[in-house]
Amino acid sequence: MLSNLSIKNYALIDQLNVAFNSGFTCITGETGAGKSILLGGLSLVLGKRADLSTLRDKDQKCIIEAEFGIDKYDLKSFFKTFDLDFEKLTIIRREIHPSGKSRAFINDTPVTLDVLSKLGNRLIDVHSQHQTLQLADNDFQLKMLDALAENQKLLITYSIALQAYNKTSVDLTELVDIQNNANKELDYNSFLLSELQEVTLETGIQEELESQFEQLNNVETITEELSKSHQILNDDQIGVVTMLSQLKQIAGKLTEFGNGYSELYERINSVFIELDDISSELESLQDNVEANPQLLEEINGKLQRLYDLQKKHGVLEISELIAIREELSEKVGITENIEEQIREKESLLKAQEQKLDSLAVKIRERRRKIIPNLKKQLIEKLTILGMPSVSFKIEVNASENFKTSGKDNLIFLFAANKGSNYGELKKVASGGELSRIMLTIKSILAKYERLPTMMFDEIDSGVSGEISNKMGDIMLEMSKTMQVFSITHLPQVASKGNQHYKVFKQEEANATKTQLRKLTNDERIVELAEMLGGKDLSDSALAHAKQLLN
Repeated sequence: MLSNLSIKNYALIDQLNVAFNSGFTCITGETGAGKSILLGGLSLVLGKRADLSTLRDKDQKCIIEAEFGIDKYDLKSFFKTFDLDFEKLTIIRREIHPSGKSRAFINDTPVTLDVLSKLGNRLIDVHSQHQTLQLADNDFQLKMLDALAENQKLLITYSIALQAYNKTSVDLTELVDIQNNANKELDYNSFLLSELQEVTLETGIQEELESQFEQLNNVETITEELSKSHQILNDDQIGVVTMLSQLKQIAGKLTEFGNGYSELYERINSVFIELDDISSELESLQDNVEANPQLLEEINGKLQRLYDLQKKHGVLEISELIAIREELSEKVGITENIEEQIREKESLLKAQEQKLDSLAVKIRERRRKIIPNLKKQLIEKLTILGMPSVSFKIEVNASENFKTSGKDNLIFLFAANKGSNYGELKKVASGGELSRIMLTIKSILAKYERLPTMMFDEIDSGVSGEISNKMGDIMLEMSKTMQVFSITHLPQVASKGNQHYKVFKQEEANATKTQLRKLTNDERIVELAEMLGGKDLSDSALAHAKQLLN
C-alpha cells in the first residue's frame, strides 16, 4: 500500500508530504485546485516520462518520493530479478534536474524508467477518466477474462512458445530466400568451382611448374653449357682439374719441408676434391638432360591454365585461387544442403505450431468456462448500480492466426435495456454507464489481480444520487482487501471514505501553491456540505452532510 507521498518543486506544489492509511481514502477539491497535479506527480514516481515544464522553480530539481508497504504482496522475486534490495517499506524516488536529466531510484539503488514502470504496475493501478475507453479495447477485455480464468501461467508458457515459433518462422523465411537467390547462382558457381577443381592447386605448384618448363624449354642450351663446363674442367691439356692435379703433385713434394707447406697441400687437395666432385655432377647432369616435347607441352598447358584462372579471377597468387575455391565450395555446399535445412526448419515449425495450438486451446477453454461467472458478477453488480436490465454477449471464437495472448477472437457486446440490440460498449453505452461498468470490472478484477493499491480518478463521473452512493459502497467494499483511493466530486462517494483529504490552492507572497490536507470529522462535514450546496452553508446542507457521514 501507498503509505507516504512526498512532492517537491512540481507544478503548483512547492513542498508536500502526506501519509496515507489502508482502507478507503477519498480526495476532494474544487475544479482547478490541483487534483490532476497530484496524480501527475504520482505518475512520475511510477515511471512516466518527465517534462521540464512541470518544474515549479526552473533552477531547482524536482523530487518525488513514494513509500510503499509491500511485505504481503509476493514481490521478492521481482527484486531478485533486477538485483534490488527488498525492503518491507520500499521507497521509490524520482528526480528531475533543471538540465533535463532524470534519475530514478528504488531503495536508493539507481534503476531505469523501464524497471521503475514495471514495479509501479505491480504496486498501484491508477485509473484515470480516459482509461474508461479501454472497456472497448479487445486486449483489455481478454485481460479481464484471463484474470478470472487464472490463465497467467498458461499465457507465460504460450508467450515463450510463440517467441520460439516466430524465430523459427523468420529463420525458415531467410533460408527460403537464400535458396531462391542461391539457385540463380548455383550453375555459375558450380562451373567456376569445377574449373578450379580440375587443376592442382597447392602452395608452390606454380613455381615448380615454371622451373620444369624453363628446363625442358632450354634443353639444347643447358646441354651445350654443361658440355662447355665439363670441357673447361677436364681438358687433357688445359683443363682446370688436370692443371689442379699437377699443382697438387707439386705441393705434395713440398710437404717434407715444413708444416706451412703441408697446410698449403691440404688446401689445394680440398679444392681438387671439390672440383672433381663438381666435374662428376656436371657429367651426371649432362647425362640426365633429355628433350621431352610431350612433357614440355603438358607442363606448358598446366601453366597456361593457371595463368588463365588467375586472370579470370583477378588474382596473382595460387593461395588466392585456393581461397576462391574454398569459398565457392562453401556456397555450392550451402545450396546443395539448404533443402535439408529447410526440411528440418519446416518440421520444427510444425511441432512448435502444434504445441502453440494445444496451449491456445487450453487458454480458450478456460476463457469460455469463466464467461458465465463473469456475466453473472457483472449483471449482479450493475443491477445494484441502477442497470437492472443490463445484459452481455460474450463469445470466444478461434482465430486463424496466433496472437500475443492466444488464438482467439473475442466478441464483447452490451445491451442496457431489455429488447435492445447488442452493440459495442463504445457505441451504445453512455458515459455514466461506462463509468459503472468500469468500476464493476475493476472490483471484480481486484479479487484476482491482488494489487496493493487502486486509485480512481473521478470514475463516478456521469452519475449522481443513489447510484453514486452505491458506487461508493463498492469502492468501500474493495478497500477491505486492498487500499483504495477515489478522487471525486460527489459527496455521496466522499462520505464513504475511512479518510478524507482535501486539495486546495493557497496564495502566498504573490505565488499560488497547491496543498493537500487530511480533514477532521468537523472539517469533513463542512466539505461535504459545500459539495452539496455550495459555499453558502445552509442548515439543511450541514444536516445532510452529517447524515451522509453517519
